[in-house]
Amino acid sequence: MSTITSTTPETEGPAGQRIDLAIEGMTCASCAARIERRLNKLDGVTATVNYATEQAQVTFPEGTEPAELVAEVEAAGYTAHLPATATETAGAGAGEERDDPTRRLRDRLAISTALTLPVLLLSMVPALQFDHWQWLSLTLAAPVVVWGAFPFHRAAWTNLRHGTATMDTLISVGTIAALGWSLYALFLGEAGDPSMRMGFDLSIERGGGQHEIYLEVAAGVTVFILAGRYFEARAKRRSGAALKALLELGAKDVAVLRDDLEVRVPIDQLVVGDRFVVRPGEKVATDGIVEDGTSAIDASLLTGESVPVEVGPGDDVTGATVNAGGRLVVRATRVGADTALSQIARLVTDAQNGKAPVQRLADRVSAVFVPIVILLAVATLGFWLGSGAGATEAFTAAVAVLIIACPCALGLATPTALMVGTGRGAQLGVLIKGPEILESTRQVDTIVLDKTGTVTTGHMSLASVHPADGVDETELLFLAGSLEDASEHPIGRAVADGARQRGIDLAPVESFASTQGLGVQGVIDGHAVIAGREAFLADWSQHLTADLLAVKQEAEDEGRTAIVVGWDGQARGVLVVADTVKDSSADAIAQLRALGLTPVLLTGDNQRAARAVAAQVGIDEVVAEVLPADKVAVVQRLQDEGRVVAMAGDGVNDAAALAQADLGLAMGTGTDVAIEASDITLVTGDLRAAADAIRLSRRTLGTIKTNLFWAFAYNVAAIPLAAAGLLNPLVAGAAMAFSSVFVVTNSLRLRRFKADRREHR
Repeated sequence: MSTITSTTPETEGPAGQRIDLAIEGMTCASCAARIERRLNKLDGVTATVNYATEQAQVTFPEGTEPAELVAEVEAAGYTAHLPATATETAGAGAGEERDDPTRRLRDRLAISTALTLPVLLLSMVPALQFDHWQWLSLTLAAPVVVWGAFPFHRAAWTNLRHGTATMDTLISVGTIAALGWSLYALFLGEAGDPSMRMGFDLSIERGGGQHEIYLEVAAGVTVFILAGRYFEARAKRRSGAALKALLELGAKDVAVLRDDLEVRVPIDQLVVGDRFVVRPGEKVATDGIVEDGTSAIDASLLTGESVPVEVGPGDDVTGATVNAGGRLVVRATRVGADTALSQIARLVTDAQNGKAPVQRLADRVSAVFVPIVILLAVATLGFWLGSGAGATEAFTAAVAVLIIACPCALGLATPTALMVGTGRGAQLGVLIKGPEILESTRQVDTIVLDKTGTVTTGHMSLASVHPADGVDETELLFLAGSLEDASEHPIGRAVADGARQRGIDLAPVESFASTQGLGVQGVIDGHAVIAGREAFLADWSQHLTADLLAVKQEAEDEGRTAIVVGWDGQARGVLVVADTVKDSSADAIAQLRALGLTPVLLTGDNQRAARAVAAQVGIDEVVAEVLPADKVAVVQRLQDEGRVVAMAGDGVNDAAALAQADLGLAMGTGTDVAIEASDITLVTGDLRAAADAIRLSRRTLGTIKTNLFWAFAYNVAAIPLAAAGLLNPLVAGAAMAFSSVFVVTNSLRLRRFKADRREHR
């Protein structure tokens, strides 16, 4: 897995240091936009503020203190906190339920609702109205508007002191105006008459006057908006549940071997090189290599794979996975922020804190939306007064405009969907690096698949040995195995391991050299040995005999790889290495085709071997015998043909092609370089995860677009109705609250996304 920075308060980066600030006090997207603008005005500071996650991701230069960033946020009227340390986070876990941020909001909503329901019934049902009912309504409604809506009034006052306006300004002005008019009508108008009766209409009724009160509007709107806020808060907690679950997967303590004795220590005391014990049912404490024992490892919580993987000495294991079998002794290779789990958490966090271009547009709209709405409300008031309709109608229409136009849904449209989508992806072993990736997944029409390690297992094994006439098989294996032992290529490792498995002790290599994509050479026991492609040996005037050529062609026809070996100026034999196609690859190709993608197999293998593998999995287009440096050129050629190209690979030689592709998918079983160059990381080695990643990304993008449509649509449709006097303020408040609830509930539907990991069809 790729290495990422630790979630400590400060981390070094290419542009300086980075910090994630927790922001409190934001109530809509315009708040986030304001904080973002203030931070970005600081020299060298780049900030992204996410309303849904309530975090500011800030990159700042040397010489700037985090306290300055906090002070700038507070100067804007909000509260900022430095991230908690791991110890603080662990200590806070026990009291999490007590500090539930939704609890106070829930209590405020419950009390306000209990007070508001009688007011609504009395105001809307004339049959329930009795003498002096309006004074009872005032008694019940006043605490709702003053105490229940106090967070809105406090935020509006803060905005006023800073010369700005947000959604809270609209709510505060609207509810106070409704209460103020009601007080005027009750004490100075005709509404205080004991026998006063009042009906309810969805639109504004002309002819009203000083006998009209709007207590149901003031209290009802407050309750509707509080309900919307509460559901938003719950949705935020639920949408971030996947990331929270990931962070909590790790072991809390570990049994470390000290002088062959087990000593249980906290996980933060574990260091690289420590040997620790993992018993059946226990979690693997950190990333490491198995030194002793065999078992089955359940990695489903990280990869989404339901079938445990058998491991033994020499196999890699990942922290937070579960030992489902026997006792293991593991040597730690990565700890802390370098572990796969930490890296996954960082990738998911970065994705959730990012913003798609469409969301940045929505934020810009929200930033200017509130002042425009206030101007529209004033214009509505003036128009109605000027038309002679009366003060009541003018006031009601203006209040309806203020309330209906609150832009909270705009700020939630993208972040909540991203939080849920990326969190669900992490549960399935799909890590989407950022929101800008989503658009690419919708557009791709071609997917280029690296063969080794992606379509095939990548675990090569020596299948057969074919020495030339007069050449001893043991000598052939000794020289070829010793030479390839110095190589890091999977084929080379297969040859070396195959020689050892046959009881051959390998010798060190002198003057080793590798020609990328062609072969290797070196000196062993005085012999100048060369191994690789037939063309590579031909460059050294070493040609195959007819028998060896027939062996090579037969192996390639079967989809295997033939390695030609020569020394002392003559071709001496052919080694056949086999790689097996993953059981899931054929199903994966079928799923990718169903998504409208054309698969292309890309490999450095010979044409016949590549075609044999392609035929097994259902790929028609094959590009073979490609040098690693030419993989980029293949992707570029496809792009020049007008295709939008995705690339799936796992090796160092795939990194450049992954970066060049419109969408790069790195297999998590591959190298750090490939993962860093990609847009999506597939934690599992199952190629079907690539189809899942594209389906999930497209569904997340579709959810975002649906959210934004409704967030904009209800404003565009309802504001003219409110200004025209066709929308009661109470209905306007309900519609506004419903838009936010719709956005968050629609986003939460992504939690039901399921991976298609059925058995090979």
